[in-house]
Amino acid sequence: MSHLIEGIKGNRFAVFGRAGVDMFADPIGTKSEHADTFRADLGGSSANICAGLVKLGSEAALITSVSDDAVGRFALNRLAKYGVDISNIQLLGGEYRTSLALYESVMDDFQNVIYRNGAVDFQVTQNDVDRVDYTRHSALITAGTVFAAEPSRSATFRAFENARAAGLPVIFDVDYRPYSWPSADVASEVLSRAGAESDLIVGNDEEFGFMAGGMDKGLDKARELAGQGKLVIYKMGEKGAVVLADGREVRTGIYPVEAIKPVGAGDSFMAGLLASIAAGYDLQEAVMRGSACASIVVSKPGCAPAMPTTEELNSFLADHPGPTKA
Repeated sequence: MSHLIEGIKGNRFAVFGRAGVDMFADPIGTKSEHADTFRADLGGSSANICAGLVKLGSEAALITSVSDDAVGRFALNRLAKYGVDISNIQLLGGEYRTSLALYESVMDDFQNVIYRNGAVDFQVTQNDVDRVDYTRHSALITAGTVFAAEPSRSATFRAFENARAAGLPVIFDVDYRPYSWPSADVASEVLSRAGAESDLIVGNDEEFGFMAGGMDKGLDKARELAGQGKLVIYKMGEKGAVVLADGREVRTGIYPVEAIKPVGAGDSFMAGLLASIAAGYDLQEAVMRGSACASIVVSKPGCAPAMPTTEELNSFLADHPGPTKA
């Protein structure tokens, strides 16, 4: 556990996973099919985590591929604007495409349309991850989507090996997206392997249940992983989270807000959790700060642009009642 915390406190993260583009209907409350205007910004779970980390004072480098076209370059430019290190991102030509998500700031019948045919981020190779200078980073982060297809699946497991060889802990956001996988059986097997090879695992109750083979077995799966010496964060939506570490289980609440959309919370939680540990907060406080980040993001349009700065996070915590009791 000390190795993990030391790596996080190094505050220099190598992040594996996709960068994409989000288009969200404007203004708030407009359904996509009735929109006259869409706003565009950075998207993709790992890119969002990077943006969230940098806004909170951390260093983050994204390792992925984007399409060598206007959309891919848009994603690169947005990453750079947020201050993310893009030196390890490959531009690929041909028919591979940067992913696009089209959604709205509406909770009632929320619609999120994902375009991921020929996804370019799945084309990250072992050569790509071998080119990364792991000594420049203190911890590795990955979101689970990278494992959904080859060659990125094998490449990311290779990155795990490279990280361990360089002394970096591995942080795994389960982030199960069924539409990306060839089958549920493959996803369960591969995500379970990724969890077994990680030092910190963050996921919600459904994701742990999926890995365990039943929704009622999720907490037992989290306990099994924690029993192997891992730090596990078991998220339960409005019911808060359970932190499992060193044989202890600590339950935490949430900060209720008026949400305008259900997406982006997990990415912001991860960024807030890690940046807060790096800033010296204890684990329970860091989880609560991550929860506050999640609440902030679901109350604003977009994902990357909604990620709070440290000043915005501290202001939210000072002004907001709560958290709820676990």
